[in-house]
Amino acid sequence: MITATIGRSFLDHYNQKHGSNLSAKEFFEQVFFKLFFEHPKYMYWVTNSPFVQMKKGQKVQNLTIEERAEKLEDLHQKISDNVIDASTFIGFSASESKEFATTSGQVTDMRIETSPESVYLSCLGGGLGIGVGGGQVILFDHPVIFDIIFQGWQFYRDYLNDPAYDVPGNKISSWNGQWLVHVLGESYRDFDALQNFDGLENTKDGIEIPPPSWLAVALGIARKVPFGSMIGYIYKHGQTNSTYGFIPFNLKAIKRPSELYKQLFGEETYKGDAKTIEKLYGSAVSFQRICQMGAIGVTALEPKGLKEIMRGDKSFKFDNKPETQITFNTYITWILAMLNNNDFWEIAGSAAELFVSYEAGAGKLKADRGNQIEKIKTAMSKRACLDAFVPVLEKVDEARMENWVALTKLIHQLPSDMFGYFMTLVKLRHAEKSRTNSNETITQ
Repeated sequence: MITATIGRSFLDHYNQKHGSNLSAKEFFEQVFFKLFFEHPKYMYWVTNSPFVQMKKGQKVQNLTIEERAEKLEDLHQKISDNVIDASTFIGFSASESKEFATTSGQVTDMRIETSPESVYLSCLGGGLGIGVGGGQVILFDHPVIFDIIFQGWQFYRDYLNDPAYDVPGNKISSWNGQWLVHVLGESYRDFDALQNFDGLENTKDGIEIPPPSWLAVALGIARKVPFGSMIGYIYKHGQTNSTYGFIPFNLKAIKRPSELYKQLFGEETYKGDAKTIEKLYGSAVSFQRICQMGAIGVTALEPKGLKEIMRGDKSFKFDNKPETQITFNTYITWILAMLNNNDFWEIAGSAAELFVSYEAGAGKLKADRGNQIEKIKTAMSKRACLDAFVPVLEKVDEARMENWVALTKLIHQLPSDMFGYFMTLVKLRHAEKSRTNSNETITQ
């Protein structure tokens, strides 16, 4: 039923914007059918629908105008006959075994009256799905998103009708995702909508429309839609249908790491790094696992590889590759977003300088001091961390004692759930400072 609900919101918005009063059936006939199905290449493949049920010798690409019109009438007839299943109602239960079929979705044990109008609305709603990497589809109920996706339908149809491109059909969800990311991106220009569009990918098998990452979609919406949060309905249709449910997207929290990136490293640096950054944020776990969290915010943006650093399983190694610096920046900004305190950037930097200075002042005992600092960095609890400070404090001179004591006091006062993030921030800044000062002589 969700596709019908989204379809109703979309049609109400369309009628209000265009000063029309189209019913769902009228919109389907006059707009949707003409864009999606009245061509040799479909935009949407609805399994078992009249549009894909071919008579002997028929092929989608060879259907005549009359045959296409006949299939539209077949759909009207099925709906008129109250045939309400997945072949007519997008996302509904399969006809053969209802809610127990693997191809069923959006099923409830509540008795709900289903009208012909809602069946057409479900088709509109299904066409508004936003495909993301992993095969999931997201439905958002928002007029700005409706307008962008509707605009994109015509561009997808234009590509499909142009033999010079040979763009694959039946990819409306992936197209919606790519178009949404494009229009909500910083390089989009209304006067030339296709300028800088990179939603098509050349592969050895031809042109493809890969679905964008969920993060690219969420960041685009967060940048342009003035809402703190938004509910998305997430599902997956295929040989087996899956319903993930209604998931809140905390848009304000989702865009916080990227805002921190701009603040710390500059707007132009962010623009140059953006594509790499978006591949890192949210890469620690699958989107399916993220949905299981129940809500999508900063936690869902955890970058891949950072957890191992937090656990002490590995350390961050700097090299001269630009990708390494971007990864470092991405780790830093996500941790700061989790801590929700920008001051920790400088505090962690000061702590790292104390560590580097202490190690450099060791002379022949540098290895011993390095081991002592390593114990502080890799401690898994506040108690173990503070205990590891004791042998260090016995060796530092009076000139720096106040700074060391202030650091231990800060760690003692940190809430337990913030300790791991702060110490990981110190580890990263220590790796940064160690590299910066590797060719300098530092005295304690």
